[in-house]
Amino acid sequence: MDTDALAKILWDYHHVNHTLKKADSIFVLCSHDIRVAEYAADLFLQGYAPYLIFSGGFGVLTKDLFDKPEAEVFAEVALKKGVPKDKILIENKSTNTGENVEFTKKLLTERGLDFQTFILVQKPYMERRTYATFKKVWPEKEFAVTSPPIPYESYFTKEIPKDRVINIMVGDLQRIKLYPEKGFQIYQEIPDKVWNAYEKLVEMGYINHLVK
Repeated sequence: MDTDALAKILWDYHHVNHTLKKADSIFVLCSHDIRVAEYAADLFLQGYAPYLIFSGGFGVLTKDLFDKPEAEVFAEVALKKGVPKDKILIENKSTNTGENVEFTKKLLTERGLDFQTFILVQKPYMERRTYATFKKVWPEKEFAVTSPPIPYESYFTKEIPKDRVINIMVGDLQRIKLYPEKGFQIYQEIPDKVWNAYEKLVEMGYINHLVK
């Protein structure tokens, strides 16, 4: 099986395929992929929720890419697409998925906002990790996870190369296996086919994002 076939198995597993319905807010976990901001803004403009939350400071991939926190970059994208400024909330300090949720909880408490339902917007290959983290950190809330509907074959760009994404998908699968024991995520079953693909990709050298 070639690299793409193996990577596609992980890509498909990382998608949770939730059905979207209207919610109290759209909660965007920011990153280097601006298409996530555009998709989230479109959901807002289609009436899926009355508020748009952007959460993200400087991450490993964005500290050299952006001159301001991820959430502020994403908010600018939403404003340009026509989202009203007073409907945008910004959390600009978090550096990982757990902090995205924890810091946003704190922000909403400070603002006196008690949202019960969320649409979580993430990169396509990070849906499942987002689901498992949110379920652990904020289990009392209802939510669905979604991502820009871009197929594996056309996802990659000059700024987001295939090798980097495969490394991240491999690392995130390892985290899905390890993090429940650390209390960071809920347990997720990993089918044998998916774990076998992971092991083959590790053997092929996709180890840059693994937890040591």
